[in-house]
Amino acid sequence: MAYITCNGVDIGYEGQVVTGDIHFEVNKGDYLCIVGENGAGKSTLMKTLLHLIKPLSGKIEYADGLEEQEIGYLPQHTVIQRDFPADVWEIVLSGNLSSIGRRPFYQEAEKKKTRQMLEKMGIWNLRNKSYRDLSGGQQQRVLLARALCATNKLLILDEPVTGLDPVVTAEFYQLIRDLNAEGVTIIMVSHDVHTAVAEASMILHIGRKGQLFFGTKEEYLESEAYHLFAAVEESQS
Repeated sequence: MAYITCNGVDIGYEGQVVTGDIHFEVNKGDYLCIVGENGAGKSTLMKTLLHLIKPLSGKIEYADGLEEQEIGYLPQHTVIQRDFPADVWEIVLSGNLSSIGRRPFYQEAEKKKTRQMLEKMGIWNLRNKSYRDLSGGQQQRVLLARALCATNKLLILDEPVTGLDPVVTAEFYQLIRDLNAEGVTIIMVSHDVHTAVAEASMILHIGRKGQLFFGTKEEYLESEAYHLFAAVEESQS
């Protein structure tokens, strides 16, 4: 069975539908990119998958051994987040909160995992640094390490390279590719359709009036949804 299956899901706030009748599934090992115009509900869908808001209708099923607390999340990077007054070790260690239950303290297993994720992201040397003093790329590595402390199954990334320069962006995408190759399932929201088809194996394209496409990136490149969206992006660039 799929990790996540969405059947006829309407998403929105306070009874107002942003996007409706969404159908897709995410299987173990997938790299799914969600694309669509601004205001189409991409971030709203992410929050719905994370149980932060409820779907207005339809059904979302989680299966194949995926538990709610086993979804790692990298949200959009805001100005407030960039100025967060904590050190790197504390932030990454907090990614273990979902696994410690009611225990009041972290145990050696959580501390060991934190070190492993810091080393994996190449930022062990930054563990005692203040998060607010790091570069944008370093901050994203910290948040990715934190998300990996929560899970080695599925990561949800919401516009993860916003504000990063091209070199750091390329390095970050390589990190995600490596994680996916190791078996971590990826769901990523991207405003850039060209990046989406370059990086992902599966594409979900949603619009303000509903779902436009779900399938492989090869199928997407042949679809009307892709050609219309790509033409709009070209005209705005």
